[in-house]
Amino acid sequence: MTQVATAEQAWSKLVEGNKNFVSGLPAHKHQDAEKRRELVGEQTPFAAVFGCSDSRLAAEMIFDVGLGDLFVVRNAGQVLAETILGSLEFAVEVIGVPLILILGHDQCGAIKAGMSAQRGTLSVKGEFIHNIVNRITPTIERGLALGETSIDEFTNRHIKDTIQEMTDRSEVIREAIEAGRVAIVGAQYKLELGEVQVVEYRGKIGSTR
Repeated sequence: MTQVATAEQAWSKLVEGNKNFVSGLPAHKHQDAEKRRELVGEQTPFAAVFGCSDSRLAAEMIFDVGLGDLFVVRNAGQVLAETILGSLEFAVEVIGVPLILILGHDQCGAIKAGMSAQRGTLSVKGEFIHNIVNRITPTIERGLALGETSIDEFTNRHIKDTIQEMTDRSEVIREAIEAGRVAIVGAQYKLELGEVQVVEYRGKIGSTR
């Protein structure tokens, strides 16, 4: 089993794994039949990841980890909802992960949709697509009011807003951070480079790279 006790250790492990992925020399740990059988009785992930559902954002590959290492929650545009918060609270309170990573990425379709909605040019019909986009549009508007114009700026602001909303709404997560049991990292994944770049963090994680 993965022995990771602190947010600093968890973040260090993710950083090293991402370096392996970027270099093209992944170790492919914890992906064999032996590990699969070991995990039947329980799971002991060392971090929770809340990321976008984009098919290019496969957390286990990006961080060069395997079965049982990450507790992953995803939806389009990594938009917080009660089920997402409940899943992350479960990771913190029941499983005991020391780290939550909020993982956005460049060229995000949901962010682009939010930009289109703000301009009044969004053309999709789906009711629940609009529900997602409506959760992102206020971030775009706040960014514009502060002089931000690029999708990278809006993506970073959305990551920051997600961290703030999470800590505002979840007493379990907020208290765990205050007690030093958990840290949150917000980061943006660069599709072409394969790099994960820190945007903001709460709690103690050591070096940001």
